[in-house]
Amino acid sequence: MSFKWTAMLLVAICIIVFILQLLIPQLTENFALYSSQVLQKPWQLLTSMFLHGSFEHLFYNMFALALFGSILEKIIGYKKFLLVYFISGIIAGIGSVFFYEAALGASGAIFGILGCLTILRPYMRVYVGYIPMPMFFAAIVWATVDLIGMFAPSGIANAAHLFGLGCGLIIGIMLKNKFGEYYEKTKHEDKLPEHVMREWEDKYL
Repeated sequence: MSFKWTAMLLVAICIIVFILQLLIPQLTENFALYSSQVLQKPWQLLTSMFLHGSFEHLFYNMFALALFGSILEKIIGYKKFLLVYFISGIIAGIGSVFFYEAALGASGAIFGILGCLTILRPYMRVYVGYIPMPMFFAAIVWATVDLIGMFAPSGIANAAHLFGLGCGLIIGIMLKNKFGEYYEKTKHEDKLPEHVMREWEDKYL
């Protein structure tokens, strides 16, 4: 598939924007997502995806975007990758409006990437807290943590993560027939049907 280092370009843009946030504090105030303003300023759903609240927030998001974003881009190409990223990010932003007064960050879009990879590469090994596990199980862990976080104040937009993850899962299902990997569940599933075996025996034996 067409690969243009798009995930890394998004990382670079977010880093530049964060530097500008430090230099121009009004940037965050004007372009973050505010629930009370979203109808009047719908572009905040997009601009808030490039803003971050701290260096730590930026670092972890960009690490995940560079790693998982590049993997997904190699699988589905840069155009579809961008669709996954922005659609998931916008859906995550819309979902967060119902739970938080304000939100910012690329987390929702990144969770969309994770959701899409969960469907396309469910057995890809990833590390969660230094523990290796298949992608589908990691997604369950992440979703569980965010569900708990919604009821235990954490300062994180857990609802946005869940909306982004859900959007990514749906897009992954839509792309599965073309880009998904299929894994054999048991040895029996690898056997040819009996009538095919008989036809083969009659023809060649």
